[in-house]
Amino acid sequence: MSYYDIDSILTDAQKLPCTFELEVPRLGVLEGNAGESVKAGTRIDLPLWLGEMLSIGARLGTSRLVTLDLPTALSERVMNALKADPRTVDLRSLAPHFYSLSERILELFEEEEMVDVLIDTFKKRAAEIADQAHNPRGAMGEGVEFLRGLDETERQLFRVAHDSAKEMRIWSGEAKKRS
Repeated sequence: MSYYDIDSILTDAQKLPCTFELEVPRLGVLEGNAGESVKAGTRIDLPLWLGEMLSIGARLGTSRLVTLDLPTALSERVMNALKADPRTVDLRSLAPHFYSLSERILELFEEEEMVDVLIDTFKKRAAEIADQAHNPRGAMGEGVEFLRGLDETERQLFRVAHDSAKEMRIWSGEAKKRS
């Protein structure tokens, strides 16, 4: 992750549900109540970077200020849908930087099953992306809905696969002319 990487910045801005473990005076601005206290047990969606910093006390051995929860994009419902058929899930609507968010969340939570599901998801979707990139007619027909649901990592993969297929056609056309 680079300090100036816009994708990393947007991933860190993704909202994460957090539950406050302690009462915090005058932090009610996070709920829209300026000057009020945030009560213990209050659940607020905070940017990933802030939630991570507020939960760091648990790692240092002190009482933590907040407990992090899994975001909706990585909920059990979404994991079940990805297990069933990852190509039908609109990852972009869940989180524009779905895989980057997943990577950051997996640094915070130990979820072995989630790792397996996400790896399998990426493999299956990458095969479909490559097929769509090499077959432009498919991308204009029934593949349009699938392509709309690609997250940023998959969009970059699609661009690379599409450009390489195009360059390969150009190269093979030039090779035929020479022989």
